[in-house]
Amino acid sequence: MDREFSPPDFQNMEPLYQEIPDTYTYRNNNGNLVLCWDHGRYVNHSFNSNCLTTAYDFEIAIRDIRPGEQLTDDYGYLNISSPFRGINEGTKRKTVYPDDLLKYHKVRDNKIKKVFHKIKKVEQPLEPVINAKTWKKIEKVLNGEEAITSILSNYFDTESQKLAAPN
Repeated sequence: MDREFSPPDFQNMEPLYQEIPDTYTYRNNNGNLVLCWDHGRYVNHSFNSNCLTTAYDFEIAIRDIRPGEQLTDDYGYLNISSPFRGINEGTKRKTVYPDDLLKYHKVRDNKIKKVFHKIKKVEQPLEPVINAKTWKKIEKVLNGEEAITSILSNYFDTESQKLAAPN
């Protein structure tokens, strides 16, 4: 139920309205801006996140989350168009860059692989809203019939898109 805006949709908005998707959306692997309808819009950035997105269009907790603890995600996979500095968490990384997904996908893939098998062991109240085709892929991974898809599949190369755009 998220709302997607294509680049032309965004460019045709009045500048006042562009501020909202420019601030509160992420870019998917098709280059569209996605505005979350659910509580996903309240997930904050952290270099030590407790959640990560998957290649299956949902987030997954990568460790136990204590009651009252905020949900965090590493925004480095969101196909951002310009870098931003995160709060200092005492990590080596201090800035999120547009190419972070290319640099860190293997680290994120490993974190996801460590917990992916728990999907069937924990109640999934949003399972009914997951596309049936996607759920079958998830079950194949859980049954060992296919490998988990890398988070790298979420990457959108904004630079090559700019180069390919007509003048």
